[in-house]
Amino acid sequence: MEIMTANRRISAASIIGNTVAREKWLSIGIVLTVTGAVAISLLPPLVLGKIIDRIAGGNFPGFSMAAEYFLLIFLSGALESLRESFLTVFGQKMTHAFRSELSKKLVRLSADTLNKEEPGAVVSRFVGDVDTVEALFTSGIISMFADACRVISIFAVIWFQNRGLALLLIILIPVIFVFTRIVQKRMLTAQLANRVAVSRVTNHVPETIRCIRTIHTLGKETYMEKRYDDYIGESYSAIEKTNFYDAVYSPVILFLNAVAVAAVMLLAASGNAKVLALFGMSVGTSVAVINYISQVFSPIENLGMEIQTIQSAVAGVYRINEFLAKPEREMVEERALVDSRHTVGKNGAVQELENAQGRAENSSGDTSAASIDLDAAKVNDSGIFENTEPCVEFKDVTFGYDDHIVLNDMNFAIYPGEQVTLTGRTGAGKSTIFKLLLGLYRPNSGEALIEGEAAYRLSDKEKRKKFGYVEQSFHMVPGTVKDQITLYDDSIPDEAVKQAAKMVGLDSSIEALEHGYDTICTPEVFSQGQWQLLSIARAAVTGPELLLLDEITANLDAETERAVLQALKQVSANRTVVSISHRFSAEMGRIIKLTGVDEKLKIC
Repeated sequence: MEIMTANRRISAASIIGNTVAREKWLSIGIVLTVTGAVAISLLPPLVLGKIIDRIAGGNFPGFSMAAEYFLLIFLSGALESLRESFLTVFGQKMTHAFRSELSKKLVRLSADTLNKEEPGAVVSRFVGDVDTVEALFTSGIISMFADACRVISIFAVIWFQNRGLALLLIILIPVIFVFTRIVQKRMLTAQLANRVAVSRVTNHVPETIRCIRTIHTLGKETYMEKRYDDYIGESYSAIEKTNFYDAVYSPVILFLNAVAVAAVMLLAASGNAKVLALFGMSVGTSVAVINYISQVFSPIENLGMEIQTIQSAVAGVYRINEFLAKPEREMVEERALVDSRHTVGKNGAVQELENAQGRAENSSGDTSAASIDLDAAKVNDSGIFENTEPCVEFKDVTFGYDDHIVLNDMNFAIYPGEQVTLTGRTGAGKSTIFKLLLGLYRPNSGEALIEGEAAYRLSDKEKRKKFGYVEQSFHMVPGTVKDQITLYDDSIPDEAVKQAAKMVGLDSSIEALEHGYDTICTPEVFSQGQWQLLSIARAAVTGPELLLLDEITANLDAETERAVLQALKQVSANRTVVSISHRFSAEMGRIIKLTGVDEKLKIC
């Protein structure tokens, strides 16, 4: 089996490049409509100027000239509309590509990385940052390119029509550009501050929901309200700054537009020969020039907004790249399982469950002792198993979170058919052992093995065939009762699902529902105990030889606990079971007591 690279080489630039290559015809359409719209927009003012000059000269323009003018207006508007449509579709394609890659990255992140991430910050990358990248194309780079081309082409036409106006624009445009940069830099600072504040606001709500009992118990409602108001206030203050600069910018640009037109008209009417040499023009030309002036200031104003959009998008791209560069858990190539116990197939799952139920029916019912096949594993005088390989084994395992060592040179073995309970004080490493067995973490040194293989090297499909995991609390997934058991694995047949439910004693309750196994799950469908039984069915449906039980009775009352343990007895017969427990009633088989890194492991 081969280990894939820890991190896929993916970045915002590669996502953009792949999307452009994949949508090449759409990209070509955008280029053609952008260039066509710019070129066509230059022609109507020239045609209008000719029409005015003919009228001023006493000649009525022909129908063809009028038709030409209106046709150019229509074509210009149509190309602009088509460009916007193409950009909208392209932006949606880009959004889909980014969110798809971010979703892939999210499920590949290591548990340690995810624990360090604030939920609100992650959500803001999927929503806010991706939206800014979409805007980068819909109203950013492409629009800026189009507007820049329009400004340059209009300036070229004005240069040939009126040199004086062209010289005036040479003076005004740098002033407008500097003013735009000053305003937009301040707007970007305010937008970034708003982004941070919005992230805090977004994170505050799930944090409040998660800690609501503690908040009510300690009377911290007012504190949480104030903190939320503070975050809202920070966002509001940043938005106000953005709105202020936006409100100032547009009137200034419009004022300069009016000043330019007025200056040209006054100079053209001055009567001075030298002035007229630069600013003199016919009536038609003046109409065309005024039209061009209005056209040149509009894209200049847009350029300022587009620069702002690009700057905001750059910040979003930076945050996305930062997220994409985070370390991933090591992914393993899928492989075919040749061990008959772990054969993946529609009939295999059913057969495993039937065998398990048969073993349970034939067992003595003593769950307090390890169920060992003595023909396969002999026990010597020292209590050591001979002639068999361990199902679970820790070899000199050392592991810690950051600089805090939890496990230090830990060694123990659990053999096929054994039932073992991990006990010990909080922080002794029970949950850490499970995380290592689940492949969520890799030991700092040593090996955590399942059937002789490093747990972190197992692929996702192999994990579910090798072991079943029952959590302390059931985590419902969107979908039906069947989906809760299969976790959307289509290779698991309906017979296996029903067999798993029957094994835990939940089949009659499920069939009593209106739609049976196809009933859409909501929290009130089952009781707490029934949810835990469903969790056991989920763990057993693929017929694994190993069960990992994480405090599965911790939140249950005595009666419900007995029902869950009875179901567990059915499922775990002749299987290897490793459990975590703080309750004597839930302890099974051999006891491994964890005492912490400063004391030796105790095996009872």
